[in-house]
Amino acid sequence: MKRLAILGSTGSIGRQALDLVARHTDRFAVEALVAGENLDLLSNQIRQFHPHLVSVRRESDARILRSAFGSGLRVLSGEEGAVEIAVESNADLVLSAIVGAAGLKPTYAALRKGRDVALANKESLVIAGELMTREAQKSGAKILPVDSEHSAIFQSLQAGRYEEVSRLILTASGGPFFTRSRDSMATVTVEEALKHPNWTMGSKITIDSATLMNKGLEVIEARWLFGFSVGQIDVQIHPQSIIHSMVEYKDGSVIAQMGMPDMRCAISYALAHPERIESGVERLDLSRIGSLTFFPPDLEKFPCLKLAFEAGRKGGAAPAVLNAANEIAVGRFLKGEIGFLKIAQLVETALEKQGDGDLRSLEELVQIDRSARELTETLQ
Repeated sequence: MKRLAILGSTGSIGRQALDLVARHTDRFAVEALVAGENLDLLSNQIRQFHPHLVSVRRESDARILRSAFGSGLRVLSGEEGAVEIAVESNADLVLSAIVGAAGLKPTYAALRKGRDVALANKESLVIAGELMTREAQKSGAKILPVDSEHSAIFQSLQAGRYEEVSRLILTASGGPFFTRSRDSMATVTVEEALKHPNWTMGSKITIDSATLMNKGLEVIEARWLFGFSVGQIDVQIHPQSIIHSMVEYKDGSVIAQMGMPDMRCAISYALAHPERIESGVERLDLSRIGSLTFFPPDLEKFPCLKLAFEAGRKGGAAPAVLNAANEIAVGRFLKGEIGFLKIAQLVETALEKQGDGDLRSLEELVQIDRSARELTETLQ
């Protein structure tokens, strides 16, 4: 029986992970849940999965849960509560699925403690890849990728040795605006941007997919997950989202991982690793799909991807500024404060103003993150 701590249990990844737990109650037990403000859903999860520990964002919500569930459930709150669960729970595996930089400290704490982490919070490696991987190496903790693209690379790398790899190829659906002109994207609405053609995800990552920033963040994440340089990582637009990513070897062989666009496939692989389990995912029928197509990304049309490649090559503070500025810019777009094309412009300005410098500690990273967010909130 594998005991799980799920950080971000009410989000898209957390809900799908719990769907898998419900399918395999003989394999998994839920030790702890961390959520934000969706108390109704969290309460239902507590009743169904009976965790010993729970943490929510606000102390006022924690008091509501303590009153509802009594002394049999320990309820924590805030960032400190999430960190305590990552470190002090009896979990064998921590699923890090809190969206954005909020997942950074709990993920770092879990790796320092030596806990294996199933990583869906890509920002942890984007902004602190060197720190995270260093702590994992020191403690012996494993980082198991949950993103479908990184899970595909992880699986495809088993076909050969690392020194035999020529390049990693991340695929991208292209999002909802792949066929639209750049000029027409100036009038994109929030509703249009949230209509992803293939995947069902949270609002922030859906907007990132529309700008292709999500793919840029994945490039940086792959650099730290697998130990290859940014120059060895390519991106291909693949509108069908059937090939989730590929590894090219020195002999010219290309190993691809395929499947329907359903996150439960990648989540199940991380939760059950090194085994495979029934995931509930629809079976792939290539004859019904008919064709698989690929296109190079247009970096002028989707400048967020270009900015991410540049920040990944530069390293230091640049990826942290990129991520922080993007989170704020996407939030402002979702609130209707800025237009769609303005997202990339704000990120580029933040990088120009604050993207230089080294990154030596978690405390320094937190300060860089905060400063970039404050700057991006003020940019016009």
